[in-house]
Amino acid sequence: MNVMQVNYGATGTSTAVDALGMRDMQARAYAKRRERYLLLKAPPASGKSRALMYLALDKLERQGLRKVIVAVPERTIGGSFAPVRLTESGFFADWTPDLRYNLCTPGADAGKVARFVEFMESEARILICTHATLRFAFEKLATEAFSGCLLGIDEFHHVSADRESSRLGALLHDVMRETDAHVLAMTGSYFRGDNVPILLPEDEARFSRVVYTYYDQLNGYRHLKSLGIGYHFYQGRYLDALPEVLDTDRKTILHIPHVNSGESTKEKYDEVGHILDIMGTVEGEDPENGLLYVRRRADGRVLKVADLVNDEAAHRNRLVAYLRKVKQKDELDIIIALGMAKEGFDWPWCEHALTVGYRGSLTEIIQIIGRATRDCPGKTHAQFTNLVAAPAAKDEEVTLAVNNMLKAVTASLLMEQVLTPEFKFRARAESEDERRPGTIHIRGFKEPGTGRVRDIVENDLADLKARIMQDDMVRKLIAHPDADPRIVNKVLVPKIIAERYPGLTEEEREEVRQAVVTDCAIRSGEIREEKDSVSGQSREFIKMGEKFVNVNDLDINLIDGINPFRGAFEIMSKQLTAPVLRLIRDAIAETRITLGLQEAVLLWESVLAFNKARGREPDPNAEDANEATLGQALVLIRREKRRRARHG
Repeated sequence: MNVMQVNYGATGTSTAVDALGMRDMQARAYAKRRERYLLLKAPPASGKSRALMYLALDKLERQGLRKVIVAVPERTIGGSFAPVRLTESGFFADWTPDLRYNLCTPGADAGKVARFVEFMESEARILICTHATLRFAFEKLATEAFSGCLLGIDEFHHVSADRESSRLGALLHDVMRETDAHVLAMTGSYFRGDNVPILLPEDEARFSRVVYTYYDQLNGYRHLKSLGIGYHFYQGRYLDALPEVLDTDRKTILHIPHVNSGESTKEKYDEVGHILDIMGTVEGEDPENGLLYVRRRADGRVLKVADLVNDEAAHRNRLVAYLRKVKQKDELDIIIALGMAKEGFDWPWCEHALTVGYRGSLTEIIQIIGRATRDCPGKTHAQFTNLVAAPAAKDEEVTLAVNNMLKAVTASLLMEQVLTPEFKFRARAESEDERRPGTIHIRGFKEPGTGRVRDIVENDLADLKARIMQDDMVRKLIAHPDADPRIVNKVLVPKIIAERYPGLTEEEREEVRQAVVTDCAIRSGEIREEKDSVSGQSREFIKMGEKFVNVNDLDINLIDGINPFRGAFEIMSKQLTAPVLRLIRDAIAETRITLGLQEAVLLWESVLAFNKARGREPDPNAEDANEATLGQALVLIRREKRRRARHG
């Protein structure tokens, strides 16, 4: 069952090329080729690796840089930077890296580090390596050695501002501080699963940005017309539920759960064997490429299956080499993977990304979905399915299972936000009656008043939403049936904004808060157009919470009173039994929010509304998390009132 399905226009704009051979996203990046620090945020399959080639060649040939270093998270992604004859499409130079300095090849790190040092002392100009090789080589070289270089870091979300845990982040900080090097940072998702900032605020402020949205990319394809995101909940073993969601007629990447996760049986090879048995009968392994041939029971068709869970070196190397060369649809049917086939992996014919268990972060979910959203002839629909364990009363770790379910819910919410078209919001003047296409006018809305806020609203909203949705308290409250939306919208969201953007003034924080809350509410709503039976004029309505509201009647107070995320949880709850829903609610009810006075004041109207509706004050010790929060707010306000009375 799909939580969401988005239909696209198949306009062809994101895959069309200009006179230099560049796609739309690449041309946008190339327009900023003179920037010293450039952050390129674009989805999988948008052509980020080719964009780097264009930028790097311009910096080498026309801007005086002497070397280009491309760093990728794993060896398989290095193939994206193989030689390309760009001149055949109109560019002024070809991408011709020296094969000796392609370090994304089998072999020990020590030898690769030695060759990296050799490259820095040679006349060669382009090197390709993994993040790990770059880190190890940095320890062998003086920081100044990187002067005059372009440092291109792919999958930039692997960087962390925490110098103790991220040597890559420390390396980047030192290079920016001590050298004249240029930096090109590329990522499909500029956020991490652990909520640690990617860059220090002072470093991040030095980057110019090119943002190409998922909607821009998918709506501009030629063939892909829809994307579905669905969840299937099971109890017991995932292997027993797998036949219900594994369709061997569809080109599929199946990611089995991490060995240390609750969904895993702890025997990954046995799991692969069971999955193969579900498909049919294994008839053998190709000795040249490592493919498994599985005869399907239903019709005798032979499936070509790649087992990337098998990490025996010789097998893995043969198979990876084969996957890099797949050029035809019938050369591969199914991939079974654990930690591989996510970032940078290109199999255009993949129709279905089937993932067992909640993965490590929202970033990982986005990367996995990106494996199925390549555009190719004959593929009109892409599907992501998450097979998630539902809690059972007998489970010892009910809370963990509930948390994983809530993570799955919020992952779908984020996808709903980033895969749909953008709206622009403006404050409504009393004289304005109609809205422009793509623009919604809202009474009381605070438009961005500074360049910093405009930059956040235009470039960072998806990342800010990810940070909000990764907050444990937010996850629980958006799924709580009785939670006051203002607790999320006016208490938790401002806290997160203050943590992410510590330099903003109170007025700027409120402008950002209104922008992100409004964007979430409108994008998750449903807009309908109806004709007035009397006047014949068309009117637009948007579903906000449980009712439809005339678009012309929108105001910020109405939006603040709506939980924009309830829809996804309600859809998924249809799969769950009443006892499971009770378990989830009980686990959520154990949540308590620690408030400060400022947050308590924001909830005062909700306290009064509770008192009026229930005929009593909210109890700070109530089992219901929402009532307990309002009760805590009341206690804080009364305490402050007594303090002020004592001090005059």
